[in-house]
Amino acid sequence: MDFIRAAVILFSLLLSVSAQKPVLSIEPRSAVVNQDGTVSFRCRVVSGSQPIQLEWKRLNNQPLGDNVKVGPDGSVLTIASARPGNQGQYRCIATNAQGKTTITGVLTVKQAPKVRVTPSGPVTVRVGQSLSLECHVTGRPRPSITWVKQVGGQETVLAYTTTDAKATLQVSVMAAEDSGTYLCRAQSREGSAEEKVELRMEGGASVAMEPKATVSQTDLLAVEGQSITMHCQATGSPAPEISWSKLRAPLPWQHKTAGGTLTLTNVGRQDSGQYICNATNAVGYMEAYVQLEVDSPPYATSVPDQVVARRGDTLRLQCIAHGSHPISFQWSRVGGASLSTGARSTKDGRLSITQLKVSDSGNYKCVATNHVGTSETVATVTVRA
Repeated sequence: MDFIRAAVILFSLLLSVSAQKPVLSIEPRSAVVNQDGTVSFRCRVVSGSQPIQLEWKRLNNQPLGDNVKVGPDGSVLTIASARPGNQGQYRCIATNAQGKTTITGVLTVKQAPKVRVTPSGPVTVRVGQSLSLECHVTGRPRPSITWVKQVGGQETVLAYTTTDAKATLQVSVMAAEDSGTYLCRAQSREGSAEEKVELRMEGGASVAMEPKATVSQTDLLAVEGQSITMHCQATGSPAPEISWSKLRAPLPWQHKTAGGTLTLTNVGRQDSGQYICNATNAVGYMEAYVQLEVDSPPYATSVPDQVVARRGDTLRLQCIAHGSHPISFQWSRVGGASLSTGARSTKDGRLSITQLKVSDSGNYKCVATNHVGTSETVATVTVRA
């Protein structure tokens, strides 16, 4: 009787273990992605009775979005070309006959600053008039906001805040020098943006001034595949228009311009060169220059990559690498064996072995290295008796 009771208890325990609600894990629990970037959440079933159905939902059952895709088995959710509206919580819901389990991943979308100034210029004012200039800023993380006045290539800071999404500047026009160019600039670790408004005295334009253009950095160094941002500021009256060009070549097709900012994405060595910021108004124009150098890691090949030789012959291999110089070369045998006593290598990637032996057969590896990275290639050598 005791044996039967124990068997019943054991059977009940086995049933309770096998008949289990889903247990889930999610990776990552939280993710941060740049705007226009791609990120994935993976929902994994740790245990639970099959069959288990997986689905993804947003908080409050909002639609996932047209740039959100779920993999065939329902476990992977991918957000491509992320935008601010994708930020929030994503719930992985697992359901079986025993019940339902939910686990949540949190996404934060970083956003470069954007600026909108009201009223937009030019604005005509009278002596004695007061005017409110409003700067509305978006971005994540929240950008700092700075109001400045530009006069003769110099900037005077008038207001600054790091806590608000809007900064209002009160301008009292008491004399001609109170007119001119006012600029709102938003900055965060994701970049910067700015917009200007020009105040003109009633009865005539403000004093005409030729443009003055400056760039934040005159020399930039990048690695192949990175994104690069160039900033140009210009003063003058009327407010100058800013345009970008490249010396003796068109701008790269993957470029964006916003105000005085030029952004290049996924740069390659062909994007190296001089970039020109041109500030133009009715009085004249001025140029400022940025020199960009794009470095690339080496890409190594062996010439030849397969050799069949006879015992006593001389082996000659050449390791060739494309990429930013200087490039160093290192030959070795795959598997850890030492190069034979007749082996000689040179700084330019040549390997020679005199008086080949059958034991010299095998794979030879060349590693090419520069200050950006490394690349390797393998040559197969067969020595016949």
